[in-house]
Amino acid sequence: MALSETLTIGPDRSGRILAIDEGVVADKPVPGAHVMACPNGNIVPGNVCAHTHLYSGLVPYDMPPAFPPPLTFLQILERKWWRMDRALDAESLRASTRDYVANALLAGTTAIVDHHESPSLIEGSLTILADACAEMGIRALLCYGATERNGGFEEAIRGLDECATVSPTPLLRGLIGLHASFTVSDDTIREAGNRAREMGTVLHVHVAEAQSDVADAHERGYDGPLERLIALDALVPGSIVVHGTYLTPDQVRRIDALGCWMVHNPRSNEGNGVGYASSLSSGKQVALGTDGWNADMAEEQLALERLAKANGDTRATGRLEAGHHLIGERFGLGKAPLEPGAPGDAVVRIDDHVAHVVVDGRVVVTNGTLTAADTTLIRSEARSQAERLWTRMKAL
Repeated sequence: MALSETLTIGPDRSGRILAIDEGVVADKPVPGAHVMACPNGNIVPGNVCAHTHLYSGLVPYDMPPAFPPPLTFLQILERKWWRMDRALDAESLRASTRDYVANALLAGTTAIVDHHESPSLIEGSLTILADACAEMGIRALLCYGATERNGGFEEAIRGLDECATVSPTPLLRGLIGLHASFTVSDDTIREAGNRAREMGTVLHVHVAEAQSDVADAHERGYDGPLERLIALDALVPGSIVVHGTYLTPDQVRRIDALGCWMVHNPRSNEGNGVGYASSLSSGKQVALGTDGWNADMAEEQLALERLAKANGDTRATGRLEAGHHLIGERFGLGKAPLEPGAPGDAVVRIDDHVAHVVVDGRVVVTNGTLTAADTTLIRSEARSQAERLWTRMKAL
């Protein structure tokens, strides 16, 4: 099927009809629009992954275990993730992104909020991500997570400069990224806030993922990493605060008062052994992300429900819906999915399986198959590039 920004979907088995005009949900079908029939399906909103790392797309292809085995969260970062991101080159990053996005779309995820790091490939890295997202047809917010952990302040400025290279399109928006408070100086945090205001965008940053981030802020003379970001004027309204595992309920409510978002990543938090972010249930704007795990949000939602039950958290609700509100806000569109004015992003499910996926009124998956790329070739290239990546990691 040819790509189209003007589309009518349905009626589905419930009689629902969804009209999309120039990439936005319309109140009635547009005469002459292409019609996608789905009498045996159900039209539902596409899911939003509110925080991830596209550079982690090659991990499922036999990533070797960290050695020696890490015992702390910081050791996990140093021995696994920070070694992998330093080993990334253009070819492996492109393969990782295409594989991750392909799997996201096939799982019914139509929008992602990415936080990127590749210290050996800063300049041009977001162009690789943007090109892959545009090719596959997914909606995305992109940024580079500036850090000083390898090359000091100069490295951080290069990362912030890279954030400015994302040109707005109907499917893409740029953010300003910081890796985390404990990897940057006060000067970098101030500069990040200034850049966000200059670009008319927001900050995307990990906060209090582990106790080590809190301890670092205390050592620098702040009450915590959140208070540090606020004191340095970096948290502009609408900013995206990720993890918050070691924030208090009062701190979460303060994030609400600032008009910012929080993102819960339950599978990642469990895998890294940092705990369950129970305080997030004190917040009103809490979305759901995966922090680099696959972007099948049904899996993430199940993990959230399991962990919430295990931790006695009865208020961990509405996080998938919050992702739509975040995306609507950043794209200047309606926040209620499938309602007039909202992004023209939808999924047709048949017998509980993703059959068709539409983003911005364009059909990107039809009958469970990508329309813009060959999944078999994508996965073959991913496996080949993964082998190269693991070899480079060993040499670091």
